[in-house]
Amino acid sequence: MGKSAKSAYYNGYYITGVLNTMENNFSNIAQLKDSGLKVTGPRLKILDLFEAHAEEHLSAEDVYRILLEQGVEIGVATIYRVLTQFEQAGILQRHHFETGKAVYELDKGDHHDHIVCVKCGSVHEFHNPEIEALQDKIAEENGYRIVDHALYMYGVCADCQAKAKR
Repeated sequence: MGKSAKSAYYNGYYITGVLNTMENNFSNIAQLKDSGLKVTGPRLKILDLFEAHAEEHLSAEDVYRILLEQGVEIGVATIYRVLTQFEQAGILQRHHFETGKAVYELDKGDHHDHIVCVKCGSVHEFHNPEIEALQDKIAEENGYRIVDHALYMYGVCADCQAKAKR
């Protein structure tokens, strides 16, 4: 099944527009239930949004803006609450880049690091086995066993460098 235009009434919310396939909706419902969260319209819409923007890092304000553009009205307080619940349930990962605000991404279960543009805020994900091996070596040399880590690198992206040269 592909994406199709559908309308649905769910838990008091009338949901219109392009929805994920039925398999994804069932998967999202199962994911929420497996995380111990009640299945509600706002939770489903926010989870659908993150799946549709799986390669992006979204703030609560981004979520609010995108949902409004889609004609979905969910209050900002509800969005913050759902994002926190999703983080605690392991559905989303929260990051605090130099922008000063929290951004979220789907927790895909893979490890990756981030490089962030200090001019435009764009975020690029990467994984480098050499960096991972070096971190393990440094930890071992200092008597540590790494249980978790996050690497954020900051620079100026190619687009911003090109704009500065004009």
